[in-house]
Amino acid sequence: QVQLVESGGRLVQAGGSLNLTCVVSGDSFSSYAIGWFRQAPGKEREFVAFITSGGRLSDYAAPVKGRFTISRENAKNSAYLEMNNLKPEDTAVYYCNARTQVPISTFTMNPALGAWGQGTQVTVSS
Repeated sequence: QVQLVESGGRLVQAGGSLNLTCVVSGDSFSSYAIGWFRQAPGKEREFVAFITSGGRLSDYAAPVKGRFTISRENAKNSAYLEMNNLKPEDTAVYYCNARTQVPISTFTMNPALGAWGQGTQVTVSS
């Protein structure tokens, strides 16, 4: 069992940048792949990015590719999402997700798996 706490969300103007942090406790962080998801008002939660447990592989949803970067520091039990060139359509609650012993394809094929944080609100004004 792990517990996840996200932080870093706030109001930002379009074109701006934000860095989100996810701190994980309760188990061996280095055993978990980490994903970021987001949920906009009236929409379903959607995949944003993932990074494997060792940090060697990552991937992104098409709308954020080239603008967002996921990373992790296993020594700090933390994962990050650097968001650049933010757009109003990036407005959402962003959630951190941790999962282990499942294929990384589950981030897109079975997004409900794993443990979740409480989310952090990102609002991008035009």
